[in-house]
Amino acid sequence: MEGEDPDYWERETWNSRQNAQWYRVSLENNRRYFNQSAGGVHTYQRMYGCEVTPELRFRRGFFQDAYDGQDYIALDTETYRWKVAVPEAENTKRKWEESSEAERWKAYLEERCVTCLKKYLEMGQEALQRTDPPSARVTRHAAPHGQVTLRCRAQDFYPAEVSLAWLREGQEQLQHTEFIETRPAGDGTFQKWAAVGLTPGQEGAYTCRVQHEGLPEPLTLQWEPPFPPIGLIVGGIAASLLLITVIAGVCYWRKKSSG
Repeated sequence: MEGEDPDYWERETWNSRQNAQWYRVSLENNRRYFNQSAGGVHTYQRMYGCEVTPELRFRRGFFQDAYDGQDYIALDTETYRWKVAVPEAENTKRKWEESSEAERWKAYLEERCVTCLKKYLEMGQEALQRTDPPSARVTRHAAPHGQVTLRCRAQDFYPAEVSLAWLREGQEQLQHTEFIETRPAGDGTFQKWAAVGLTPGQEGAYTCRVQHEGLPEPLTLQWEPPFPPIGLIVGGIAASLLLITVIAGVCYWRKKSSG
């Protein structure tokens, strides 16, 4: 962002001030729509943006508002019609339909947003267009009723697009697999896991496959039973040696006594 010219910051400052005024008016309107008293704290949130393909072409846009932490209204970017999440949002929907807000946001998401995104990808190419391959591991979790879950976790990867799949004897197990959405790890990378349920004793038949553009070929992993702790191994050897020594001593004592 240091590459932006001074006009950019002046323009964004002006936009932020205009938005602040718009949000104050929207909060007052929503307080009336929900029949709320003048006191108290309320929150209006907005999330919008666009995604592009690897070839930097428009893939999809998104726009949604929330009020007091709950979904309020969103733009269906397939049909570019407003969808309300609560009855009170019908008031906002009518106002925005009268002022052609959907057409304005369509132009922004499909054109201006894409232009900005391409510009930022070029300016921050080294950081934003890098590829960090994932590291992965498989863990086993036993439930009280006897069911076993194998969890395949991928982390430390960038960009966010990744594919995790559980296979049993080469067949993908989509119906029995639980996924979480890809999540930011907080350090510029992402993480994701997929879990599959099975009966104990079948662990060896399952394989996790991880695919990511940072990998030259997919990773394949299986659950491996943990090795006993080294202390337990050493203790077992020591106990065995002690037992052998005792047996040898007893045999020697009995032989000597009988002689």
